[in-house]
Amino acid sequence: MSERLGIRFLVVDDEESIRRLCITVAQAMGFTCMEAATGEEALARLDEQPANIILTDLIMPRMSGLEFLERVKRILPRAEVAVMTGHGSVETAVQAMKLGAYDYIAKPFSPLEELRLFLRRMADKIELVEENEFLRERVDMETGMHGIVGTTPKIQDVLRMVARLRDTRTPVLIVGESGTGKELVARAIHFRGAFASRPFVAVDCGSLVPTLIESELFGYERGAFTGAVRSKPGLFQSANGGTVFLDEIGELPLEMQAKLLRVLQEKEVRPLGSNQSVKVDVRIIAATNRDLEAAYRAGNFRKDLYFRLDVVTIRLPALRERRSDIPMLAHWFLDRHAKGSGIQVTGAAMKALLQYDWPGNVRELENCIERATALGEGKLIDFSDLPPSITSQGPPAGGAILESPGNGTLSATDLEEIERATIQRVFEQVNGDKVMAGKMLGISRATLYRKLKRYNIGARAELPSTSQRLQ
Repeated sequence: MSERLGIRFLVVDDEESIRRLCITVAQAMGFTCMEAATGEEALARLDEQPANIILTDLIMPRMSGLEFLERVKRILPRAEVAVMTGHGSVETAVQAMKLGAYDYIAKPFSPLEELRLFLRRMADKIELVEENEFLRERVDMETGMHGIVGTTPKIQDVLRMVARLRDTRTPVLIVGESGTGKELVARAIHFRGAFASRPFVAVDCGSLVPTLIESELFGYERGAFTGAVRSKPGLFQSANGGTVFLDEIGELPLEMQAKLLRVLQEKEVRPLGSNQSVKVDVRIIAATNRDLEAAYRAGNFRKDLYFRLDVVTIRLPALRERRSDIPMLAHWFLDRHAKGSGIQVTGAAMKALLQYDWPGNVRELENCIERATALGEGKLIDFSDLPPSITSQGPPAGGAILESPGNGTLSATDLEEIERATIQRVFEQVNGDKVMAGKMLGISRATLYRKLKRYNIGARAELPSTSQRLQ
């Protein structure tokens, strides 16, 4: 079995013996290999077939290694280019690194293992960048859902519910632990539907001062209380024609629950200090991290209000129940907090993120990524850049099996396994149609082909495309 599927290697040297030696080592590592004797010949080869890893001599006829390096970095900025040096040319090699070279290696290679380890390090860097690129490309497909990112069945169920409810006025109850994204779901229902141009008013019921709740929600008339020097519409009136999102509705006092029930039944509000009711047309979306059924049985929540709200319930999974979405979410947050920075997440850091239980859920993950980008150095987020709540558990064990409550056993601590499983699932769903698979995954055809080859997906039982099946 090839060790490095998908890596394309080019060696450039006017000495045939050096080229043969490099290709022998690279082929044994599973690279697809090309060779060229001059810089001009190498550029022609790259025009036909781009390479991931390029190893070039510095001193060559007509075009120098430095000139070749500069030309390559212009046409293939993501390729890793390393230089080979002879005796007395280390100073030139350092100059090459300033121009963007990955590193340099001295000729002759002694021992030969030195060359193999050198190429392995280059391949590791290429694959790390590609892993991060794949996840970012996949995230781009999800951004239209207001940041609801994920491919696990539970989060896909949530997205299907959003699609069904977006054009209705049906009350919705969103249930989930703190930090699972309840307001994101509420906003997606509103802004992706027919009422997107109407107001969306979010109310945190837990933060309202008890003595001011009624005036905030329903408004007040001038002179209703000391300091009310003019009339003010409440949040329900401000949201007329749109949506009111009542976050943490379980925190509302029982007295206010009764008044909210009246709004739902009569579709009207009565401002504080007024004898007249005002008609309002709003869709109610409520959210809670409490068990409202248990609350009404204990007398802490009105049963009639509960059933009025519980027409449609969306249950958001905890992050520990959908661990395989963590890499995608991490890169979503990287793009949000460090867009264009080129920061990558190492395998060790990603494994640690996958093993952690995330009591604060998605919100805690975002804080973790934001902290790592702010405090980290360089272009990598490594294990040591993560917060103490994660690093205090020690470095992750490679390939550890995770127990995921409510989601079975996940052997997804390895980022490659998560990527492979995602591609495999989509590839099977479209019956091997590569064009459709690329669209569903949100990645380019070239990236898809590299991934299919690397993971040997579809190679043993290639299924015909849609057009072939119709013939």
